[in-house]
This record gives sequence, C-alpha cells and structure tokens, in this order.
Amino acid sequence: MTQESRIQIESGWKSHLLEEFQKPYMRELKDFLRREISNRKTIYPKGSEFFNALNCTPFEKVKVVMLGQDPYHGPGQAHGLCFSVPRGVGCPPSLINIFKEIQADLGLPLADFRHGHLKVWADQGVLLLNSVLTVEAGQAASHQGKGWETFTDRVIAELNEKKDHVVFMLWGAYAQRKGAVIDETRHLVLRAPHPSPLSAHRGFLGCRHFSQANAYLMKHGLGPIDWRLP
Repeated sequence: MTQESRIQIESGWKSHLLEEFQKPYMRELKDFLRREISNRKTIYPKGSEFFNALNCTPFEKVKVVMLGQDPYHGPGQAHGLCFSVPRGVGCPPSLINIFKEIQADLGLPLADFRHGHLKVWADQGVLLLNSVLTVEAGQAASHQGKGWETFTDRVIAELNEKKDHVVFMLWGAYAQRKGAVIDETRHLVLRAPHPSPLSAHRGFLGCRHFSQANAYLMKHGLGPIDWRLP
C-alpha cells in the first residue's frame, strides 16, 4: 500500500475541493509523490497526515487560518499542522516565538505552553495550513512548485468566497502574497513579519494578533479561541 492510498479528506472539505483532484496538476503531483516514494525517498509528514489540517478543522468550523510555508523536514516533527509538532518533540524556534507573543498579548503563564502540539487549536476552528503539504526529509522546500500551492490557493479561495468573518493570520511576505486574494471587507486579515528568529523582532513580537482575533470573533458572535495548550 502506498502512502497516497491511505489519504482521506473530511467530507465538508471534499465537497468543496473534489474538482481539484480531477485536474491535471493534481494528477502530476500524485505521480511525483509516487516516484519519490518508489525511489525510497522519505517524505514528511506520513501519507495519512498529508491533509491533517483539513481533517482536524472541518470547513464549516473554520474561524481562523494560520498560514505556514512547508512542513518541518526533521525526523518526527511534521504531522500535517503548520508550526505544530507532536508531543515529546522539542518546539522549533518559530513556535517558541508564537508562544512568547501569546503570553505577552493575553497575559498567559508559561506553564500553559509545555508542548508544541497544536491540535487543540485546530479542534476549535484554527486551520493550521501549510502552503506546501509535503517535503523530503532533510531538504527544506524540496516539494515547492510541484502543485501543492495551487491546491492550497483553492482552499483559501473557498474560505474567502463561501464563509464570512474568518481571521487570516499572514506572517511573512510569502503568506501575505498567498493571501492577497482575501476580501478584507468580509474577513479580518492580520499581517506581521514571520515568527522566525530572523524576523520576529521586526514586528511579529508585539503584533497582538491573538487578542485581535478573539475580539473580532466575539464581535461577530463567534466564540473566541482558547490559545492555551493543556
């Protein structure tokens, strides 16, 4: 059984994205992934988690979109949710800076962030979406330009067109370019530098995006996100 044969997508997302799987770019992407696997390349995350962001946060439940670039390429890190790592895996520097900003913004204690597994956010409606959903082990950005960007552009377009009052957190120039299609009369777009240690000090730290997101959600009758990690 190949990795791809185990992939399943939540029914709400499938109804919005079904046509994408019939398009030439997606067939080419599947062929590329099959070749990589047949050549014994290690792909992260595992095949059953390629669409983990969509499976963890059904279309109808999306309140916030946090947009990453591509999965972590180190062993045991990627599991299909951007910025997130499984329990027991050390938090990468960008995630540590995200936690620092949440603590400063919302006055939460460090004890609320003892691990980096963000599924509790996804369960509340935070779509933790990478632009590219796979990567070769040890090779950052190795699956860029293979078709995933077209697919995740469609994900963003569907949310933009068919939902109202979604908060989009666009950190860094890459995410901001990808989110350029969002209708800001119907959604809240929050922009800041990327939380990477190379850029966080330029305006990510101090951006107060988490309190702004919750204020917007409550204003529109949508429950706030509890950003703590139990």
